[in-house]
Amino acid sequence: MKLYDVTVLVSEEMPVWPKDPAVALPLAQSIARGDAANVTRIEMGAHTGTHFDAPIHFEPNGCGVDHLPLDVLIGPCRVFDLTAISGHISRAVLAQCDMSGVTRALFKTRNSQRWARSERAFDPSFIAVAADGASELVARGVKLVGVDYLSVEPFGSKEHAVHHTLLRANVVVVEGLDLHSVPAGDYELLALPLKLRGADGAPARVILRAT
Repeated sequence: MKLYDVTVLVSEEMPVWPKDPAVALPLAQSIARGDAANVTRIEMGAHTGTHFDAPIHFEPNGCGVDHLPLDVLIGPCRVFDLTAISGHISRAVLAQCDMSGVTRALFKTRNSQRWARSERAFDPSFIAVAADGASELVARGVKLVGVDYLSVEPFGSKEHAVHHTLLRANVVVVEGLDLHSVPAGDYELLALPLKLRGADGAPARVILRAT
């Protein structure tokens, strides 16, 4: 049984979205300072590294991350290798993908090489999902979309059409996947965000199991 951990390592050196809180992992208690145990304080935004977006992230009446459906977070998925494309994931790109019967779609692009290289700086030129691509995913009945950088939406978007389209349709969005070592194909997805009450997002550990 082959398992792929597609979770980005959380560290103080990792890239974060501009204006989001930086990661800090100081020791609140330290054996070296005379305490009985080491206790780490976690300081970061909810949309750090590999994480989920909840509908309330962009939809005021949407649910929080603690209400994402477990039966969507766990189950069959397909990884699509789009490393050859240079633009965003559009309707035309999706037309070239075999999405028959797919309800959970993970997109591997050249973004994943940034994680493989442990790049520290945020790169606004990442590949994301285009607005017409988001509409196509909803039309195809996809329930979960995963991308391999910090947002499903192209950088600089003012209308946030991709997020609104997906989240209004209750499509679960997982961002920041590291798919560089994962071949295209079918897997079992095991993706569980932290259960933060009412939160607009949460970090997650995401595993793919080869079927």
